[in-house]
Amino acid sequence: MPPATPSPSAATRKVGMISLGCAKNLVDAEVMLGDAATRGYEITPHADDADIIVVNTCGFIDTAKQESIDAILEAGAKLRDGQKLVVSGCLSQRYSTELRNELPEVHAFIGLDQVAQAGTIFDTLFNADQEESAVNLVTRGSRYIPDYTTPKFQLTPGHTAYVKIAEGCNHPCSFCVIPQMRGRHRSRTIDSVVREVRERLATGVREINLISQDTTYYGMDLWEQKAGPRQPVDSSRGPTLVSLLDELANLGDGEEFWIRLLYTHPAHWSDELIAAIARNPRVVPYIDMPLQHIHQDLLGTMKRETSRQHIEDLILRLRAGIPNLAIRTTFIVGFPGETEEHFESLLEFIERVRFERLGVFAYSREEGSRAAKMEDQIPTATKNRRHRRAMKLQQKIAAELAAAQVGRPIRVLTESPRVGRTMHDAPEVDCKVILESDAPVGRFIDARVTGTQVYDLVARPL
Repeated sequence: MPPATPSPSAATRKVGMISLGCAKNLVDAEVMLGDAATRGYEITPHADDADIIVVNTCGFIDTAKQESIDAILEAGAKLRDGQKLVVSGCLSQRYSTELRNELPEVHAFIGLDQVAQAGTIFDTLFNADQEESAVNLVTRGSRYIPDYTTPKFQLTPGHTAYVKIAEGCNHPCSFCVIPQMRGRHRSRTIDSVVREVRERLATGVREINLISQDTTYYGMDLWEQKAGPRQPVDSSRGPTLVSLLDELANLGDGEEFWIRLLYTHPAHWSDELIAAIARNPRVVPYIDMPLQHIHQDLLGTMKRETSRQHIEDLILRLRAGIPNLAIRTTFIVGFPGETEEHFESLLEFIERVRFERLGVFAYSREEGSRAAKMEDQIPTATKNRRHRRAMKLQQKIAAELAAAQVGRPIRVLTESPRVGRTMHDAPEVDCKVILESDAPVGRFIDARVTGTQVYDLVARPL
């Protein structure tokens, strides 16, 4: 590299963030930028203008990993003299040692447990010898979890926010390596979450999206520490998601806001949780519950810790117990050993249950996962064919469900003057409402559905 120009003072340095992947990763990005801001860095949306560029990577499936590598290479190719390039996120956590040798343009690799120290790390980089090799700060066995006192720089629009209530995962899913990267499940206290949500609402946030690797496991790790493993859930032992939702629903000083529950697991639903959603009008009737498959053979080899009968019964209980419910799920096609019979069974289930929101992924062979070592890997062409068939079926179902909404009144949270979302639509991943006339941004409005655009609704503000 050519000699560096003198670094600007800490007060004038700028940080630009390129955050990829899921909402959980986005919260990590907010924590990094929050710490940088407390140390005097200016946050800029323009990477070309930044003194430090952070690429916050995703390492979950092959396409996400490739997107992360491409973003690093693109940022590295544009580095000007004196700029620093930092890589964080799941890909950094998982492959920092290998990437350090393959990506010489990167100045530092940050692990998941270093996100709250980002500002200090940035300071160190500007004081380091330019000839030094990349700094690898990743530690194994992630244990960090943010608190309400953790500074955050909100990257979502002002009216919506993600609140991470727990980190890590205890599930043994054979296709997944997230527990290897993010560690075992660890919950925040109810007080910590409530304080953060109260502060978010005070700033004008009107939609709180609760996230973790498995939100339905929230609190169980805390009472298990007292009662021991394999004991039945008992809210008297400690915090549960039920008690958290009841606490959050009482916030807001009468202001309208939504609480949305994302990333639930079918193994941990209870009648008490269903009742808590039904009795709290601020908790939207929307369930995000990835099922991954429905055939019993595949549920077994995927290590999903549940059965087809349990899933079928749970869906009936959810729809009976929560009025006006929308269920979002995801499925994996082309998992090792999936036969045509298994796949047809999945299609029959999708057509019969008619999920309001559904996504399908072609299986990605994750290095280090048990599924990657399985025999009977499915050819790429077969996986892609099954993906197309499943999505074509869901497109038909979605179009029919959307058409049934025409003429009905809906409540809309506006994202822009002409675009909004209903309570049945999570940010970024679900449908939109196309408004026929302008509405104030970040507000709740009433509208009437006048048409559809396949998945999306067209509505006239009232």
